[in-house]
Amino acid sequence: MISLKSILAKPFAKRVYKKTMKWAENPIATQERVFQELISEATSTLFGKDHDFISINSHEDFVKRVPVRDYEGLKPYIETVVAGEENILWKGKPIYFAKTSGTTSGSKYIPITKESMPSHVEAARNAILMYIHETGHSEFVNGKMIFLQGSPILKEQNGIQLGRLSGIVAHYVPKYLQKNRLPSWETNCIEDWETKVDAIVEETLPENMTVISGIPSWVQMYFERIQHKTGKKVGDVFKNFNLFIFGGVNYEPYRAKFENLIGRPVASIELYPASEGFFAYQDKQNEKGMLLLLNSGIFYEFIKADAFFDENPERITIKDVEVGVNYVMIISTNAGLWAYNLGDTVEFISVKPYRVIVSGRIKHFISAFGEHVIGKEVEQAMQEAIENTNISVTEFTVAPQITPNKGLPYHEWFIEFENAPEDLSELADKIDKSLQKQNTYYFDLIQGKVLQPLKITKVKKNGFQDYMKSVGKLGGQNKIPRLSNDRKIVEGFPHSD
Repeated sequence: MISLKSILAKPFAKRVYKKTMKWAENPIATQERVFQELISEATSTLFGKDHDFISINSHEDFVKRVPVRDYEGLKPYIETVVAGEENILWKGKPIYFAKTSGTTSGSKYIPITKESMPSHVEAARNAILMYIHETGHSEFVNGKMIFLQGSPILKEQNGIQLGRLSGIVAHYVPKYLQKNRLPSWETNCIEDWETKVDAIVEETLPENMTVISGIPSWVQMYFERIQHKTGKKVGDVFKNFNLFIFGGVNYEPYRAKFENLIGRPVASIELYPASEGFFAYQDKQNEKGMLLLLNSGIFYEFIKADAFFDENPERITIKDVEVGVNYVMIISTNAGLWAYNLGDTVEFISVKPYRVIVSGRIKHFISAFGEHVIGKEVEQAMQEAIENTNISVTEFTVAPQITPNKGLPYHEWFIEFENAPEDLSELADKIDKSLQKQNTYYFDLIQGKVLQPLKITKVKKNGFQDYMKSVGKLGGQNKIPRLSNDRKIVEGFPHSD
């Protein structure tokens, strides 16, 4: 039976599509308008006065007056906001702080204002509506939807609510979805991730699940528990499960594993959310990349990743970006972040419209020998190496081995297999060849006998989960870096015998 909800979803989706196309087809004018609005709104704030916003009329003026900063650079201002002061980075006070556990800075407090909050909610909603408009599929809105997320319990500090982003967003689920949404409030409030996953399994098993959403590594844990409990594929347990929504990491390394756990292909939508803003979502099923959201109170700048650490690298806007170049993304937002370096690197797949993929983190790279290897390259190398084989990888990370017991240094790949190859050296050779093909610096170092080809170290089953648990980062938005420039992470790793 077709429900009223799924009938109404289609005209609503069409309206959102038209609205989206309006700004997507006028990208440069849209960003210019956002820029002018941001500067004008923040002129009388402490930050605006300190950086002479009143005399900023162009991007060139902005570049002269506002240097690029990361969280540490903006911290003095943020600490003043945390202390309860008003009109510091943005007018008034933020309504929330999204508290994140930074890898370098300890806890970070990312402001969310009444102007920026709607964008987080609308972007997630619009991603689903764009999918409905493109495919005509709206029947899933009648079933149950699960969003694996952090606890929605918030604390208050100096009149500002404090919590994880996914927990904050849980307070904004539209009324028409409340009845369809799982897990229950009580289950969502469980802090211990493993206890929570078990409770979610119990709650969802009897339900008609149609949409499942979350970071792939944690959804995988949920799927594995379902399979363990029922002895069936997830797609047989939830016969109407037809849409997987994910963000936070590249899905490709997980795809084969997921299709095995589900037992059949399922449509997916990729999102690019962060505490600092919701930047992009997949707007087309058959196009690579995600539509960069240019009309959401965020002004974007880009710096070529390979020039980022130069003394005065060029900052460009979307009108000057090129397809296929790795950029560090810099944002200024209506939450009061100014020329802020998130640490993410992106690559444009197209400029009509502007679509991006997340290629990695500017801090997460290996260049112990000048090779500049990035996350996208190791993920692609892994993908190419296991394509058309029965090898299945659960998780992996890469670190340099600078002082081996014998021979030249090398990159060490720590891999947890669901289904391991008979010959590890053959897999290592395939991965290495793909990396050499993608990265000329790496190719030169191998050919010049500065490095020897990579080596694989098997990680025992659940080794990655055990590691994340041991450092107190199991669940939520936490994910292991794909690669590091040192061996801090892998030192604590439980290796396979």
